[in-house]
Amino acid sequence: MGNKIKTFIKLIARMVLIVINDGFLCMPVKKGRVMFESFNGRDVSDNPYAVYKALVSLDSSYTDTAYFSVKPSEYRRIQKAHPEIKLIRRFTPQWAVLMATSQIWVMNSRLPLWWHKNRKTVYIQTWHGTPLKKLGRDIPNVEIPGTTTAQYHEDFKREASRWSYLIAPNKYSQQIFKSAFAFSGKFLNIGYPRNDVLYNDNQAGKIAELKQKLLGSQPNTVFLYAPTWRDDNFKQQGVYNFELPFSLENFFERVPKDSQLIIRPHYLVKDKINITGFEDQVKILADNDINELYLISDLLITDYSSVMFDYANLKRPTLFYAYDLDHYRDELRGFYFDYSQESLSGPLVTDEQEFLDKITEFTNTGTFANYEEQMTAFNQKFCAWESGQASDHVAKLILNGGTNTND
Repeated sequence: MGNKIKTFIKLIARMVLIVINDGFLCMPVKKGRVMFESFNGRDVSDNPYAVYKALVSLDSSYTDTAYFSVKPSEYRRIQKAHPEIKLIRRFTPQWAVLMATSQIWVMNSRLPLWWHKNRKTVYIQTWHGTPLKKLGRDIPNVEIPGTTTAQYHEDFKREASRWSYLIAPNKYSQQIFKSAFAFSGKFLNIGYPRNDVLYNDNQAGKIAELKQKLLGSQPNTVFLYAPTWRDDNFKQQGVYNFELPFSLENFFERVPKDSQLIIRPHYLVKDKINITGFEDQVKILADNDINELYLISDLLITDYSSVMFDYANLKRPTLFYAYDLDHYRDELRGFYFDYSQESLSGPLVTDEQEFLDKITEFTNTGTFANYEEQMTAFNQKFCAWESGQASDHVAKLILNGGTNTND
């Protein structure tokens, strides 16, 4: 009975918001009003935050007219972290008015289709990663309660039809976005705004400063373990498991004594990781800006996560530890490209002994033998459009009222 009442209240609240929204859609948009949102309001981060910072740097008056839409449950935390930003609680009457009258929206995820856009609002969709795993309309079988595969595909198409611009980080992504979103609008082929910092802050002084801030020390070697999210590994609905696929004891036997291991898990499992006995050598950093973690890391360890594409901008080694490759590739999500030893930017290992052997090789040499050409090819394929200027490009588009002077 309790769930039915909650559902009914949510439905009534949605109807009220729709009425407010539809009432204000007939009004003209307010020049200079911009609404940003990252991951459905969960944080101030990613491409929208990079664009916001560039925008207020170019024109400080936008600190008064640009807003970040945030989930009410996250409002206090985000307000404490970003007191300089005007925040608005998502799905409130004031939010509805601001959304309906904003000149520009800058989002990195989909909005609910029941939320209507003012036809004069320019919607800049940044998206949030170069895809390895099948996405949107390219997923052949969608197993989400309450929807069908056909409906899921149609919803992606309808959402993408509202986008005025879509950022493509590389040509590979542009081609996938065309099919996955059925997007036929205007692409911004500029790289990802969030990656600008990897070009502008990749300096010894800045890296030392970040190490001190994040680690409280200056270790010579920093390893970053950033695995993908495994949504099939759960005890019950909403309660997820996480087990390190390697022994911390064995790992630290193979690396320099002053090494630090950073684990970057999904936020839903950040409290499930056992590092007992290694608290001084391991940091679990689930909420920090991941670009800062990239900058201080000497080696990225990952599996199927799109972090592989962003990290490639730094031209540093990556180790792919895909201990459940067959299951993940063949049963959970199909891949867009050949995820194999020949196509990746570093060695691919599938068991702990191979993994530890590669860690030893990296410790001894600082790299992986015979991977220079693959690293270069990977960088050219996925980072060719990156320049460190993407944020400024989008900010200038906003300053120009949503009209791209390069069209």
